[in-house]
Amino acid sequence: QVQLVESGGGSVQAGGSLRLSCAASGFTVSSYCMGWFRQVSAKAREAIALISTDSRTTYVDSVKGRFTISKDNAKNTLYLQMNNLKPEDSDLYFCAARVRGSCARIYSGMGMDYWGKGTPVTISS
Repeated sequence: QVQLVESGGGSVQAGGSLRLSCAASGFTVSSYCMGWFRQVSAKAREAIALISTDSRTTYVDSVKGRFTISKDNAKNTLYLQMNNLKPEDSDLYFCAARVRGSCARIYSGMGMDYWGKGTPVTISS
């Protein structure tokens, strides 16, 4: 059974840090494009950070220099290190996998095949 289980979310003051984890089972994270997403609205999710099978990474401009996506293939786990957090970073964060296709030109959740249930991040000022 394919599963993605996020953890590590919580509440932190502005300027603090969090590390989100996404434990995968039923597939190997090294074999697919993996990404972190957050809700833009009730209907849409935004790609925040992506990592390809060969570990190339891309980020949305608003988090460049602050967030780092990585993966531990031995643990089959995806991570998002979030530093210098801002109140506008508050959201529900999801990890997702893309089985078909590459990590190129991914801006929303469209085309992602597997999703976790999300972990909330709340940044207070």
